[in-house]
Order: sequence, then C-alpha cells, then structure tokens
Amino acid sequence: MKIMIIGCGRQGAELAKTLSRNDCMVTVVDNDKTAFERLGPPFRGQIIHGTGFDRDVLIEGGIERADGLAALTASDDINIVVARLARQVFKVPRVVARVHDPLKAEIYRRLGVQTVTPVDLGTQRFAELLTFSPLEPVKRLGNGEVGIVETDIPLTLVGRMVNELTIPGEIQVIAISRSGKTSMPTLGTIFMENDFIHLAVAAGAMERLKALLGLA
Repeated sequence: MKIMIIGCGRQGAELAKTLSRNDCMVTVVDNDKTAFERLGPPFRGQIIHGTGFDRDVLIEGGIERADGLAALTASDDINIVVARLARQVFKVPRVVARVHDPLKAEIYRRLGVQTVTPVDLGTQRFAELLTFSPLEPVKRLGNGEVGIVETDIPLTLVGRMVNELTIPGEIQVIAISRSGKTSMPTLGTIFMENDFIHLAVAAGAMERLKALLGLA
C-alpha cells in the first residue's frame, strides 16, 4: 500500500515508521526540514519538504496513486483542508484527519471526513482504566462507536441459542471459540459450557450486554 502522511510530528513520525516496518510505501510531508530527524536512519520511505495543502507537493508525493492519507499537522484547519482535498479532489480511498477540537471533529465527520480526536481518545482511555470491567473491549472500531468484546460464556446461557444474546444494531456474536477451534455462529447455534465468545458491541450497548450476561 502507498500511504501519505502530512505532518512529521511525534505521532506522524511514529505512524510513518510503523507503516514502513509493515512494508507500506510511505511518503512524509512537512514544512520543517528538522522534523524528518524524528524518522531516524532506518526509515526507507520518501520525505518531501513542503506545505501539505499545496497541490504540487501532494502530486510530487504521489497522491494520485495513494491508497491512504493521514493529516497530522499541528493545525486542525490544515488537517481538514488536506483531508478534504485528498478525498474530494484526488479520490484517495482512505483519509483520516487528526482534529483536536471535538466540536470541529463532529462537524467534519458529518461532512464525510474521518477524524481522530486525541482528547476524546485520551479521556475515554482514562475512564476505561479507572472503571475497568471484565468486558473491556479488546479493540475499538472507527472512532470507538463499536467495540470487540471477548468473554467466557456464563453458565446461565449454556444450552441457549445465539439469538438470545443478539440485539440487532447493538450486540452481535461474531465468533465462538470451542475446543481449540473458532467458528462463526448462526442465530440458532447453541452455546456450550466452556465456550469463549467474541462479540461486536455498540458503544451505548455495554450495559445491556452486561445484563444479558448476568454481570449487571
């Protein structure tokens, strides 16, 4: 994959190095030459000194062939401009902008720009650590709207069917691990003792899941 990163701050540099180690072709753009020092000598990608919202700079970096772009400058406004330019003009399939202001982030999400808000993520993580529960999501999708939860099946649900632990649009059993094998169940699959279940859960449905599992 070819990925462009606009902004070589700490987060941009770490993302660039991570993607590069994963065999992605990475191009990093920054208007501060000294910022590229964060990449270190092992970095194998392309670096371009220039302004991230300059069309000529983006074209030089290969945006017309890019599979994804991350806008990670220190400016919310620049990140949004770059993201919309990449998405609407150059038709880049995957575009993400870092936006520090949660209110701006929500506005731009409605306009179709995928955003990541460090304040929201940090607050959410602090809350999770302070109120840890057995149903701590092992992974969050999108901006945290959906979590992947893993847990042992409680004895109260043994012998009952998957549809009894399913709420359309809120809770869905996506896999069951049993006797060393993992499979995708149907709504009629019956839970067995020692099953380990994997669920997709909407952010607002965690309390309902706890109730269904008898943990509330």
